Amino acid sequence: MLFFLLPFVFSCSDQQQETPPKSAVSPRKKFNLGLIPEQDLFSQKQRYTPLARYISEKAGADVELKILSRYGNIIDNFISGELDGAFFGSFTGALAIKKIGVEPLARPVWLDGKSTYYGLIFVREDSSIKDVDSMKGKRFAFVDKATTAGWLLPLSYFKESGIEDYRTWFAETYFTGTHEDTIYDVLNGKADIGAAKNTVFDRLAEKDSRLRDELHILATSPEVPANALAVKKGLDNSFKAKLKNVLLQMDQNEDGRKILHDFGALRFISTADKDYEPVFTYANRIRLDLRKYEYRNK
Repeated sequence: MLFFLLPFVFSCSDQQQETPPKSAVSPRKKFNLGLIPEQDLFSQKQRYTPLARYISEKAGADVELKILSRYGNIIDNFISGELDGAFFGSFTGALAIKKIGVEPLARPVWLDGKSTYYGLIFVREDSSIKDVDSMKGKRFAFVDKATTAGWLLPLSYFKESGIEDYRTWFAETYFTGTHEDTIYDVLNGKADIGAAKNTVFDRLAEKDSRLRDELHILATSPEVPANALAVKKGLDNSFKAKLKNVLLQMDQNEDGRKILHDFGALRFISTADKDYEPVFTYANRIRLDLRKYEYRNK
């Protein structure tokens, strides 16, 4: 848990008089913040911890990061009361809006000026796979059944290509659990085809040139909102407003700009339900009712 101690000011002339009684000291609010497993646990913690510390200091709350083992678990964690907010992916965000009424607050604008991402379907550069027909009998790596890029994109792609049941088209399909693992499974030959989000691909490619040299992009999806902070229904309105303002004003001070840059962003922008319309449309296209969707990552 991340703790920040509130300073107490004592008068030199009358220390006892200036010290407030215990009952008058308001306890700091605890805020459990969930993270979906885009990358491995260490990478996620390393990336989000400075941001959590900044929010803790500016919002006057103790922010505790909770990195989830699976994407779909995020809904269960809200229902059980273990989470107050989370950085949702576009699918989990759309799902949580429809199922439990979470409220999106803000999302980052990346260093390239975009506040969206898109999905990729890719193969190895030396692969004989060039289209859906040549995918038949191959091995496909998804990310998770609660992702846009790692699940909805390929399902829509298959449907538009005339494949009604992908399970009979491929020799094998499986779920890696993270975008990073899907990308490297294809790169290393464990899978023939994979689907993942471009922002993770680009981030990894900055450090590993093999991704751009040895992987070939077959298809991309429409753009959807970047991972946004959304909070549970019924969260105190004053704290909710404070939390949103902390993020929207980060780029207005030196400490905030430094943390934003290391996070890979220029600033945060306001986000609302309407920003998820591309995901709602995408789900409708494959006849997926988000209100009734029961997460089973199998």
